[in-house]
Amino acid sequence: MKVRVLHIIPNFGPGGAERLLVNLLEEFDHERFDVAAVSLYPETGTILEREIREKGLKVYYLNKHKGPDLRMIGELRRIFRDFRPDVVHTHLSVLRYTLLPAFFCRILVKVHTVHNVAQKEVDWVGKFVHWLAFRLAGAVPVSISREVAITLRNLYGQKIKTPVIYNGIPTKRFSAYSNRKNENEDIVLLHVGRFSHQKNHKLLIEAFELAVKECPKMRLWLVGDGELRPAIETLVAEKGLQSHVSFMGIRADVAELLGQCDIFALSSEWEGVPLTILEAMAAGRPVVATAVGGVPELVEDGTTGILVPPGDRVALAEALLRLANDPKLRQLMGEEGQKRARERFDITLTAREYETLYLRLLQDRKKV
Repeated sequence: MKVRVLHIIPNFGPGGAERLLVNLLEEFDHERFDVAAVSLYPETGTILEREIREKGLKVYYLNKHKGPDLRMIGELRRIFRDFRPDVVHTHLSVLRYTLLPAFFCRILVKVHTVHNVAQKEVDWVGKFVHWLAFRLAGAVPVSISREVAITLRNLYGQKIKTPVIYNGIPTKRFSAYSNRKNENEDIVLLHVGRFSHQKNHKLLIEAFELAVKECPKMRLWLVGDGELRPAIETLVAEKGLQSHVSFMGIRADVAELLGQCDIFALSSEWEGVPLTILEAMAAGRPVVATAVGGVPELVEDGTTGILVPPGDRVALAEALLRLANDPKLRQLMGEEGQKRARERFDITLTAREYETLYLRLLQDRKKV
């Protein structure tokens, strides 16, 4: 008999947790596991939702309102009774709606993936619910990096047991676009991420302004959207960088764009395990990133990329220039990163680790 696993997530927008879940839904061993997902919000035509339809993945879409919506407790209880999951696996902020229906439906195993440093993952209500879930309700938190595990224990208690399962990506999909560029072309920097305080585009623009004065052939492509995009567009205009910076919006062809760039840059204030870095590594591109969260566990400083202190625009500019001016170093770091991504961060490894965890937890619960 197959193990029935139900994943629950707020929506399938353009975030890393959402992309990871779609990759997992496709990669799980469907001969041993019957896997489905629930989106609390209805379909809005996102790139991931279209991908879900094309791949025939099993997803329930609910009709959550913005803000607190207690109807979700009853809706989830109905889905639990219909799907009869052995394992309920939650993501992001949904635990506040799943604890009661999981209790009433006697769900054996409850797993929650912590996708960011713990203090940044959810609001204060979420933190209280997570404390209840991890300390009293038997939910097992999975950390996506060692650093995330440290923040989790610091916030919810040192006695909490949290296995570490790194995010993974379909590395072959990105390595297919790792063709090298002509050295006479512009040096293209690529950043992929929503325009938010976390991603700190302001720092990247300030560092790019310093770097482009020394290397005028540098170009910056910004992929994504978000509430701070107008402010960053204004900043670019104020600095006279419009001819060097391109705002590309939300794109479905990130793999192709990685194949066209020379350097991947990430200037975040905090992170868990950003899929965009793994995708860049799989595409054979060197990474320049701030050393926050789980990033130093992905990027081997000086080997697969360059890490800089968060908030340091001068160090970021110097790292970008170092790679922009050294094509051989870019190639070497790109090749090492591609090897590291393939060996340690492929989605098949992540899926197998989650499957092993589900089976172990089910076995442990049935012994009780």
